[in-house]
Amino acid sequence: MPRPSRGSDQGGRSDRDDKGGRGMRGGGMGAGMRRRRSCRLCAEKIDYVDFKDVKLLQSFVPERGKIMPRRISGSCALHQRKLNEAIKRARNIALLPYTTT
Repeated sequence: MPRPSRGSDQGGRSDRDDKGGRGMRGGGMGAGMRRRRSCRLCAEKIDYVDFKDVKLLQSFVPERGKIMPRRISGSCALHQRKLNEAIKRARNIALLPYTTT
């Protein structure tokens, strides 16, 4: 028994019709031209992220209470690991909230 084809000949629009072959991802003209964020902690030459420094940690925790990912915060892998550990320690001793209510 022949199988029906899955192309755009079924009457519906395919994902590639008006997006230039990019599918559902979008990515128009300059999507790959963004400037890479540099690590703020590397720029300030901070080698130890202190869990008692709430002011620093709050800039990496949004209002909802989640830890910002690397791609958004712009921190390097080393400092992101140190930030995660410091934020978790600060939460444990109630300097930072786990979540908001």
